[in-house]
Amino acid sequence: MSNSDGATGSKQARLGNNNSHSSKDLNGSGHGDKDLGDGPAIVGVTRDKIALITGITGQDGSYLAEFLLKKDYEVHGIIRRASTFNTTRIEHLYADPKAHKGGRMKLHYGDMTDSSSLVKIINMVKPTEIYNLAAQSHVKVSFDLSEYTAEVDAVGTLRILDAIRTCGMEKSVKFYQASTSELYGKVVETPQNEQTPFYPRSPYACAKMYGFWIVINYREAYNMFACNGILFNHESPRRGENFVTRKITRSVAKILLNQMESFELGNLDSKRDWGHASDYVEAMWMMLQRETPSDYVIATGETHSVREFVEASFKHIGREIIWRGKGIEEVGVEKDTNIVRVRINPKYFRPTEVDLLQGDASKAKRELNWSPKVSFPQLVSDMMKADIELMKKNPIA
Repeated sequence: MSNSDGATGSKQARLGNNNSHSSKDLNGSGHGDKDLGDGPAIVGVTRDKIALITGITGQDGSYLAEFLLKKDYEVHGIIRRASTFNTTRIEHLYADPKAHKGGRMKLHYGDMTDSSSLVKIINMVKPTEIYNLAAQSHVKVSFDLSEYTAEVDAVGTLRILDAIRTCGMEKSVKFYQASTSELYGKVVETPQNEQTPFYPRSPYACAKMYGFWIVINYREAYNMFACNGILFNHESPRRGENFVTRKITRSVAKILLNQMESFELGNLDSKRDWGHASDYVEAMWMMLQRETPSDYVIATGETHSVREFVEASFKHIGREIIWRGKGIEEVGVEKDTNIVRVRINPKYFRPTEVDLLQGDASKAKRELNWSPKVSFPQLVSDMMKADIELMKKNPIA
């Protein structure tokens, strides 16, 4: 699990009304220099543009915060208490990045496993829009941390919906739930749209399925404005390092710079509908601007295999990969040098694999006027450029 992918974790993340301005732990260390706490609303912000983001430190949360700040929102984010800084993706959004202070973004300690912290933050911030992006979002890891994944991804969604009602804000808040294409799992039709039956194939997908249906239940039972965004795979230079796309681009960058000779992957033939996270956060916002709530598939409609992603990444550095062997003995060899660059390791196989995901975003295009802007080659190029620069600066990153 990537620690930066959500506002989850230890119970130490509870907010106290008396301590939040100092933002320090009991011995005076930690996030003492960050702009955290339950201070007054930011001056000059209209009451109709206040957003609360769970998982603000993750890939999607950081892009969404950027997007909303450009639209003059007051942005509040929930982060977990940790002994080290975990705000790398959003530090540039402070008015004073060196001091981690100022501007239209404020952070609050909270936790998706702690209802009281959610109630306190929502009651204090009084947001007009809530984006629930916090999750244990790594599919393979969910098999090892299945109970934790359910607590955060499933029950966590229920907790925040209940917190909205506890604060008496169910009629004034618009709620976005980050759902996932992993719900389709063992797909029954291709491409998948909003009417395609679900067949989840991992603890992560099962937890997200509960989240999906509890959002619909609260929407219908309490007339809440609550939407599910069924987002297909979306990547970027800010993707967590333990996700396969980022693992590939980081490794190829290291190979270019002679910092690594080869790397290992799992299922090369798994196919996904990959888009750019910056495109997808715009769709999240668009859903909450409509008069009535609904659920939307967000996807490019194209599918590419892990093998293709590897080939495209090496192509960016001017090298060609050819494949030799079969099964777990298959290797990716650099054509000009005959050096083995990619090997298969069964430890990266999922207990139950999802072979193909391809989305049909026709409804989003029709009702939201949304369509992806970044192509697959552009996505790979964007990630490769960023990781090459990263590895030049810090080879052990």
